[in-house]
Amino acid sequence: MDAILERCAGLDVHQESVVACVLSGPLDKRPRKEIKTFGTTTNELLNLLDWLTDRACTHVAMESTGVYWKPVWNILQESFTLVLANAKKIKNVPGRKTDVKDSEWIAKLLRCGLIEPSFVPPEAIRELRDYTRYRRKLIGDSTAEKNRIHKILQDANIKLTTFVSDVFGASGRRLLDAVVNGEVLEPETVRRLVFTKLKKKVPSLIEALNGRIRAHHRAMIRMHLDHLDYLEQCIGELEQRIDELLCPYQEEIRLLITIPGVQKDTAASILAEIGTDMTVFPTEDHLASWAGVSPGNHESAGQKKSSKTNKGNKGLKSALCQAAWAAMKSRKTRLSSFYYRIVKRRGPKKANMALAHLLLRIIYHMLMNQVPYHELGWNYQQKHERDVEYWVNKMKALGYHVQIQPMETA
Repeated sequence: MDAILERCAGLDVHQESVVACVLSGPLDKRPRKEIKTFGTTTNELLNLLDWLTDRACTHVAMESTGVYWKPVWNILQESFTLVLANAKKIKNVPGRKTDVKDSEWIAKLLRCGLIEPSFVPPEAIRELRDYTRYRRKLIGDSTAEKNRIHKILQDANIKLTTFVSDVFGASGRRLLDAVVNGEVLEPETVRRLVFTKLKKKVPSLIEALNGRIRAHHRAMIRMHLDHLDYLEQCIGELEQRIDELLCPYQEEIRLLITIPGVQKDTAASILAEIGTDMTVFPTEDHLASWAGVSPGNHESAGQKKSSKTNKGNKGLKSALCQAAWAAMKSRKTRLSSFYYRIVKRRGPKKANMALAHLLLRIIYHMLMNQVPYHELGWNYQQKHERDVEYWVNKMKALGYHVQIQPMETA
């Protein structure tokens, strides 16, 4: 392997220790090796910074081990060119697994330029990412609380969900509070609690609320409602902070929401995962592979076999799949046309993933060129072109050489 860096270091990062290996020397000779172990407290990491600076290191590489690499990154990012490596892609030969050997192996790969750096967004984008991921977590928790309340209502023989589409709307919430407080629900009382069309369903609501509710049920529902109120309050605070962090990126948000199926919350989640600078990804294919929405490669002896998508970025993948489901329902658009063309032969889940892949490629070019989404229409790919391609492939499969020439017009 040809060396390209004269002075570099590899770090094997753990929760309590960091093993550093520095390789230095001319590119055409065997490098000189120095290894030292440091702690992970701030003072110890500052000692690591001084030690690497004294040895005139220019590049430092480390594995993305959980969250343990972040303290090291925070201390070293302003002094060196840092490379964050995917641990799966830089595994050493089995049987040579020690902390010292790992740090030396990382340093050797870095010296030869064989480590592909992982994407680490700027600090502002990382803060936005933390908020959007936590918001998604809290929304999931609130949905779980609502499902628990639904189960308790069924256990108490209360069929409120049969007549109220949203039990946690304005009318449904007032009815739940009345049930929890043990109020006697007379027709006039129920009529005062509900709004709009539900006033016509008062007799049905009285029948639905006539259950076998016990004190245990009331206590459980009250605890779930209190927790749900707390979660909704936290989500509201998170959305305010997200809006503040999105102020410098209003133009990018405006571009993303021009895509069918992408709303502001989804656009914020996508932006928090990939950032605004698309030059960190060489091509759209690199971005799709990093996100985990591109098809995997499994080929042997010239035969391509079925393969799953890789894990990729879970937060980005879920946001894209959510946007794909919404875009599929848009009427007479290129995105819905693409989905229905795929779903016929691949099924809804694979069609949704394919549409998420297409959305990400579109987003890449939109952010790269700072242009809004341009709708090409349901028949963006002309039918006769598809027919020609189909029959050409049929003829080639039969062993014929096909050459297409346009007809001469008189």
